Amino acid sequence: MSRVGTFDTMVDTSVIVGEAVEDWTGDARFFEYSEAADPIGAGVISPIPIRSFGADLYAGGPTRVVPLDLSTDLRTTYPATSPALLASFVRINAGDDLTMSPNATSQLLYCIRGRGHSDVAGSVVRWKQGDFLTLPATTPATHVAEADTAFYHVVDTPLLDYLGAVASTPRFRPTTFTAEAAQAKLAQVAAAPDADEKSRVSVLLNNTRFDQTLTATHTLWAMFGILPAGRTQLPHRHQSVAVDLIVDCPDGCYTLLGDGVDPETGQIVEPVRVHWESGGAFVTPPGKWHSHHNKTGGDAHLIPIQDAGLHTYLRTLDIRFT
Repeated sequence: MSRVGTFDTMVDTSVIVGEAVEDWTGDARFFEYSEAADPIGAGVISPIPIRSFGADLYAGGPTRVVPLDLSTDLRTTYPATSPALLASFVRINAGDDLTMSPNATSQLLYCIRGRGHSDVAGSVVRWKQGDFLTLPATTPATHVAEADTAFYHVVDTPLLDYLGAVASTPRFRPTTFTAEAAQAKLAQVAAAPDADEKSRVSVLLNNTRFDQTLTATHTLWAMFGILPAGRTQLPHRHQSVAVDLIVDCPDGCYTLLGDGVDPETGQIVEPVRVHWESGGAFVTPPGKWHSHHNKTGGDAHLIPIQDAGLHTYLRTLDIRFT
């Protein structure tokens, strides 16, 4: 309000404008409790499919990123392999470089083959076949291949896309888990006297910053494991989604997945069989019972990567074994 004139002859010059009343009810609706309390059980929310991706996707051709995209199945407007994760194969031909700068709190790269180096935040890190590299938020990296190279690359970008968020604060330092260290630790575990009694022979990657979740990053969980010749990993389940990379395997390894386990036999009821392929990947949906089988005379190696860092922190992982 503004006023002009002397103290005794004040004149009000303000203009009263009618207030615009917004109607915000257009998107509001109500459900009776039993109709909406379990969208998963009711089939309202899209299920996560069991899906395989072959090594032929990156076997040849130009330098590129090959997203393992299930956005159509998940009904998302952005690439996603699961609600929280996007896995990709990355091919970089010898002499090429590739810059990657995803909107992610965590990146995990596993070098399937090749060698080279990455320029990361003004530093250079070298890598080779079998190395793991984790990168935090706001860490663009230029990967330079000195030989034909393939990476398995997993990020939590779909989680941020769903939240409408931008990763702005690094939660850990860039970290390398070398092939030599991972293989030595796995060999030690495999040689232990009680190895045959364990549910699996494997090692978990952990960054010291995450001493509660014991995971590779605060969202990503990663395992490097061996499925010995003639062995089976018994059925188990968890609420995190797994995007499994098969490092190497003889022909005759596979995974069985299903919704239940027979209480008498301990076997998965009406399972779906996923055949393993060296250099291939597949998705294990949350809550599915699954068992891994090696019916051959040679060992197989696998790297499951999950959003279990997030689930562990939320106390929702709910991992169970038969």
